[in-house]
Amino acid sequence: MKQNSTLLKLEKVSKIYQMGEVEVPALKEVSVEIQKGDFVAIIGASGSGKSTMMNLIGCLDLPSKGKIFLKNQDITQLSESNLASLRGKTIGFIFQQYNLIPSISAFENVLLPMEFQELNEHEANTRAKKILEIVGLGDKGHHLPTQLSGGQQQRVSIARSLATNPEIILADEPTGALDSITGKQIMIMLSKLWKKEGKTIIMVTHDLNLAKYARTIIELKDGQIISIRQNQEVKLK
Repeated sequence: MKQNSTLLKLEKVSKIYQMGEVEVPALKEVSVEIQKGDFVAIIGASGSGKSTMMNLIGCLDLPSKGKIFLKNQDITQLSESNLASLRGKTIGFIFQQYNLIPSISAFENVLLPMEFQELNEHEANTRAKKILEIVGLGDKGHHLPTQLSGGQQQRVSIARSLATNPEIILADEPTGALDSITGKQIMIMLSKLWKKEGKTIIMVTHDLNLAKYARTIIELKDGQIISIRQNQEVKLK
C-alpha cells in the first residue's frame, strides 16, 4: 500500500439500537476516511457516539445502514469467520480496564492473540519476549496481572495489542484508569508506536489533553461528526 492510502473508510454509517418499541440512533450517517500511518483521536462528550463508532471501526459490531471498508474490504459483506480473521490480523485493541486474563502471566496474556492466529510456538514465544521488552517489562513476564501496577498492566495490554503486528492500534480511553503521570507515560509509548513503528493509532477519549497527541481530531456530537481537524502542534512528550 502506498503511504497515504485509506486504511479504513466509513460511508454514511448509521447505528440504531432497538430499545423495546423505541429506535435510538447512536450514529447518524457518519462518513470518514482514516489514512494509513495517521494518529486519530475521536472525541466528544458522554453519549456522543464515541463507543459505538469505536465498536464499528474495530469490526466488533456492524452498522444498521451504510458501509465500512477495512483495507478495501466491505466488512458488512464478510462472513463472521472471515471478519474475525481480518480483525485479528489488522487491529490490536487497548482497553481502559486492561482486559487481561488474571489467572495467567503477563507473558501468556501477550501470547494469546498469536495462539488465535495459530503462529508457531517458537516464533510466538520469541515475539512475546521481544514485545514485553519494547514496553519496558522484559523482566515481568512471569508476573500475574494482580502482581503488577495499573501502568504495568496497561503496558501488558499494549504489548498484547502488538502481538500479531497489526496495522491499526485501537485504544479506548487508554489512560482512563491511570494517574496522570502513568497516563502520560502510556501516551508517550503510543506516540512512539506511531512515529517509530509506523502504526496507525485510533484513540477514543473524552480527554482533550490526550487528543493533543493525535494528528487528526474527529469530534462527535449527538451521533454526528461536527468537525475533523488537523492538529498542528502534536504533543510528543
